[in-house]
Amino acid sequence: MRATFMYGAGDVRIDTVPDPVLQQPTDALLRVVAACVCGSDLHPYHSMPAGEASPMGHEFIGVVEETGSEVSTVRTGDLVIAPFAWSDGTCEFCREGLQTSCLHGGFWAGDGIGGGQAEAIRVPLADGTLVKAPVGEDSELLPGLLTLSDVYGTGHHAAKTAGVERGDTVVVIGDGAVGLMAVLSARRLGAERIVLMGRHKSRTDLGIEFGATDVVAERGEEGIAKVRELTGGHGARRVLEAVGHMPAYEQAVGVVRPGGVISRVGVPQYSEAPVGFGSLFGPNITLTGGPAPARAYIEELMPHVLDGTVQPGKVFDRTVDLDGVPDAYRAMDRREALKVLIRP
Repeated sequence: MRATFMYGAGDVRIDTVPDPVLQQPTDALLRVVAACVCGSDLHPYHSMPAGEASPMGHEFIGVVEETGSEVSTVRTGDLVIAPFAWSDGTCEFCREGLQTSCLHGGFWAGDGIGGGQAEAIRVPLADGTLVKAPVGEDSELLPGLLTLSDVYGTGHHAAKTAGVERGDTVVVIGDGAVGLMAVLSARRLGAERIVLMGRHKSRTDLGIEFGATDVVAERGEEGIAKVRELTGGHGARRVLEAVGHMPAYEQAVGVVRPGGVISRVGVPQYSEAPVGFGSLFGPNITLTGGPAPARAYIEELMPHVLDGTVQPGKVFDRTVDLDGVPDAYRAMDRREALKVLIRP
């Protein structure tokens, strides 16, 4: 089969590798029908040292081709959604809805598991990981369902951990796909005012379609002042940080009101962040977030995708086949594409 590998910063290639095979009775084999490039894939694209090839891709849906003898929840021919972390569904953390901390699980393209930007993949712990979708692989809903593997679940996680509720004022920092999904999720949870901090008009226009009421293009102190002006001088009670870089975190600290919550779901590209008296402790600000347990949210969010209540698939603005994946990385890195759908 053919699959995507990264060999170093800026070096993405499509290689031919052996087809995956069942290794455990709890495995399933999938033929990948849709995958995508994640904004977090751009972090190694910028900084990965040259060396051993790393498989890429953690967002995908596929058709079950074969199952191990102990798999009971899916069967051959099912279209299934794979969240970006695989999990057993039975350990104490899975039972608490925290599958990203599963005692026996792991993450795609790591832990010796292949990536989803490929023609096929082996899924460990299939019963705990995969969720059947009640449509066929030719459904026009595939882009929206694909967002449930990560980006929509991550935006929802940001809003949920921040405690967004009806009538709230929310600030979303970042106009990438996760930020736009955070806007969509905050609106779905009832937020009355949603300020989107982003400066790319095509993206912020989609953010407005998803529910943003205000857009702030300014950054740094200027952006913080603008948000505070829009929020009566005190800042917002809920702030969703969807970037992962220190300037975004500093903006979050600058726009959150005393007693408010900052939820970080952008993968942090820094090791330290201010949490002391002058930043979070003094004004009683809560810091939360983390990697979204997407598996916990799929059944909750999928009905709204199926009935068209929400259309998260609109974040995909380009589609490529496997040969086009290296160009997809370049396009997203250059901000020429928001999020690229892959059809192997």
